[in-house]
Amino acid sequence: MKRGKKYVEAAKQYERSQLYEVSDAVSLVKKVAVAKFDETIEVHIRTGCDGRHADQQIRGAVVLPHGTGKTVRVLVFAKNLKADEAQAAGADYVGAEELIPKIQNEGWLDFDVVVATPDMMGVVGRLGRILGPKGLMPNPKAGTVTMDVTKAINDIKAGKIEYRLDKSNIIHVPIGKASFTEEQLTDNFQTLMDAIVKARPAALKGQFLKSVVMSPTMGPGVKLNPIKFS
Repeated sequence: MKRGKKYVEAAKQYERSQLYEVSDAVSLVKKVAVAKFDETIEVHIRTGCDGRHADQQIRGAVVLPHGTGKTVRVLVFAKNLKADEAQAAGADYVGAEELIPKIQNEGWLDFDVVVATPDMMGVVGRLGRILGPKGLMPNPKAGTVTMDVTKAINDIKAGKIEYRLDKSNIIHVPIGKASFTEEQLTDNFQTLMDAIVKARPAALKGQFLKSVVMSPTMGPGVKLNPIKFS
């Protein structure tokens, strides 16, 4: 894969194979984020889990103390009083069955998170093939299937992120923007890692965290020592 000139220059600023402490990694990642836009800082965690087994799945959510730096658009599936509550709490879109054809037929996906009250999951289930692959399907473990729509919306707007294993048993999550201070990124990272370590499946034998890499959207990744977190 051919890398751009900026990427190559950025990669020269540190030793790619070295395992860094959190503070050094955060400092380096901010340095190598040289794109013309405010890059997202992401963490990629390779686990020893086998997601094909239900008892080794990882899925949850955590509120980052300093948010993600991104404005999150929330769609809520609710009716009557719960729909009014969602509107009052600041949901960007609120609806019920009438949204199904808009999403299915018109390809409308102008939202980042979907919340649903439990009684609406039969309706939302019809969108499984569209929302599922995009990671947008509401889930009780992530707090997005709930009667407390106000709390769900407030948490999401405050910087709640969802984490889950992908098909390669890796977790990919944003922890902020390159414009964040080192302290903000460090706080967010530690909060995320605390949640991930607590989410270790009881059925897993052997090493849980195989590798932890922090990187900006367009730049090279900085490796951290996974042993420090397990």
